[in-house]
Amino acid sequence: MIQRIQTVLIFVAALFIASLLKLEFASLAANNKLYIFSAKGIVSGEEIIYDGLPLMLFITLIIFLHLIAIFLYKKRIRQMRLLGFTILLLAGLTGLMFFFLYTSFDDIKVAFKIPMSFPLIAIILDYLAIRAIGKDEALVRSLDRIR
Repeated sequence: MIQRIQTVLIFVAALFIASLLKLEFASLAANNKLYIFSAKGIVSGEEIIYDGLPLMLFITLIIFLHLIAIFLYKKRIRQMRLLGFTILLLAGLTGLMFFFLYTSFDDIKVAFKIPMSFPLIAIILDYLAIRAIGKDEALVRSLDRIR
């Protein structure tokens, strides 16, 4: 149901993560060259230094799980568990991004960009959605108790 606040929170989190597929995460300066770090990997011009296929797969999986969670609105407990798993994947995505960044070169200077914080924002939004789903579940159980 789109009118529930948790659906909006999950959708916004999915949009933040989907935007990672197009935006740049950071700029790197190493070996007197400038490199761009995005979901495609670490590139210098047209040359791909590190392939970003694991990042793209991770991001796509997280988006897919968010969309599944939106349509599980009748199964609140399952929706909460799926969002908890998605939070773990988002933390793993953040770790994978830093792993790619700092294991690529020995002596680098990094200029982070705003999209690097999108997984953390999505974690917060997912947590808020879990809390809202929990409140809905508590309300439904209290109404069942009255009957």
